[in-house]
Amino acid sequence: MKQLTKAEEAVMQILWKIQKGFLADIMKEMPDPKPANSTVSTFIKILERKGFISHRTYGKIHEYFPRVSKEQYTKDHLNGLLEKYFSNSYTKMVSFLSKSEDLSIQEIEEIITMLQNQMKERKNKRHE
Repeated sequence: MKQLTKAEEAVMQILWKIQKGFLADIMKEMPDPKPANSTVSTFIKILERKGFISHRTYGKIHEYFPRVSKEQYTKDHLNGLLEKYFSNSYTKMVSFLSKSEDLSIQEIEEIITMLQNQMKERKNKRHE
């Protein structure tokens, strides 16, 4: 899957949030200072060419909607980071993240609990 620029991703974040909308709906959600309508319209056309969004036509206006889910894009983007920076090793990635001083003890404990729960679920599935 192609990577998005920051500006393209900003438009996608809005479409993922509102699920579908016209240019005016997207513009309403843009943070200040808002870009020009023509600028956002250009990003929309690029996103359509890349296959991320599509539209329905009503007369002369278009209603846009995502063709790629936020979850799928996130998964593909993270897999790219995993491959590019961590040699496809989840262990290396988690080790890197866990050493971050930005993580609180509570967050580390929550991660450990989530991993333990995932481990239990997978063990239970193996024994079914």
